Amino acid sequence: MPLDRPRSSTRVAVFSLLLAGADVLGAGANDDVWPSWRGPAHTGRADGDPPVTWSETENVRWKVEVPGLGTSTPTVWGNRIFLTTAVDTGKAGDRPAPEPAASQGGRPRGAAPSNVFRFVVMTYDLDSGKLLWERTAREEQPHEGTHPDGTFASNSAVVDAERVYVSFGSQGIYAFTHEGEKVWEVDLGDMTTRLGFGEGSSPALADGTLVVLWDHEGDSFIVALDAATGKEKWRTSRDEMTAWTTPLIVEHDGSKQVITAATGKVRSYDLATGELIWEGPGMTLNAIPSPVTADGVVYMMSGFRGNTALAVDLDKAKGDVTGTEAILWSLDRDTPYVPSPLLYDGILYFLKSNNGLLTAVEAESGEVLYGPERLDAVRNIYASPVGAAGRVYLLGRDGGAAVLKHGRQLEVLAENSLDDNFDASPVVVGDRLLLRGRQSLYCLEAGG
Repeated sequence: MPLDRPRSSTRVAVFSLLLAGADVLGAGANDDVWPSWRGPAHTGRADGDPPVTWSETENVRWKVEVPGLGTSTPTVWGNRIFLTTAVDTGKAGDRPAPEPAASQGGRPRGAAPSNVFRFVVMTYDLDSGKLLWERTAREEQPHEGTHPDGTFASNSAVVDAERVYVSFGSQGIYAFTHEGEKVWEVDLGDMTTRLGFGEGSSPALADGTLVVLWDHEGDSFIVALDAATGKEKWRTSRDEMTAWTTPLIVEHDGSKQVITAATGKVRSYDLATGELIWEGPGMTLNAIPSPVTADGVVYMMSGFRGNTALAVDLDKAKGDVTGTEAILWSLDRDTPYVPSPLLYDGILYFLKSNNGLLTAVEAESGEVLYGPERLDAVRNIYASPVGAAGRVYLLGRDGGAAVLKHGRQLEVLAENSLDDNFDASPVVVGDRLLLRGRQSLYCLEAGG
């Protein structure tokens, strides 16, 4: 189907949410913070001027090996990098591991491991890569497995000026001070994920409230916790199957909304009360990409066993927005399965499925500017693209990377490669680019 055109005029999509991001997370578009997995404005865009080219011997300020396994994206506040990992202790658990069953596609479903794991929070110095502290949040045998490409530390932390908040999902939600003192922990129970493919939704934070999405094959819900104490503020039930999306908190018209994308419906809740504000048509099966927003418009998309993208005008979004003028435009092709989109100064960039096929769309109108265009350096990709200094950065699973010129036409500036595998998304902090691989954490900087 062709692109659905807007049925009403829209505002020019400019990157004004940077200041809104300051209110949401207590930090503006400063170049020394990356407080949540999609950056200071939750769009993948940041200030700073990271390097254009790199290799194992070029522009590497430091590189450190990270124990265990995790695909969570690092978060940064000031000179501290926070990330999570899960370490196999080698100790047998109390429950025998079942044999993984095959899915309809022939791939093995996730099966609970037989060993006990340590669920670990690690903090590194941004300048040197020195490990500042390491804390084991919990040590236990997971009740369920993960996707063959997944890990037990896929949820990214979120950080503010006082604390770092970490979700290990079924292994608990935690808050630590920046110095590593545990402030509180909350156990929300065990998830039962589709095909046993594991967990991955990251928490969202605003107004002293931590929001956790709990979409699974059991009783799904969204819950708000007091960021200082972990005490539950509200909980709202959801009629949803497993999803791996992260909530987006948006300030609009004097109040804050929590926007969620899922297979059944997209929804918005009042941050203060948990009451439903609006809802609309759902995403595809296995919803993973997280929403982005700018200038009062929210963009949501997914791409497994189907393709869908929606632009919702928050001024018009009340009740059920399906088939109304609140939906400014929609798209039904070439959308991503795992990577979230990048929203950069009025342009949406996104991959087709998990492939190195890039599309650029004008956010205001939904007009496709180019794509899908193949990127030779990036074949398969789980990491979400980021933007800075008039450039777009894309990082492939095999270590290949493409740096593009931001704009209405495709222009490749550089192709790079590292000796690691990458599923976590890139992070821009000032003139540095942080890349978390399966084995190591890299800090890239021109002249490094």
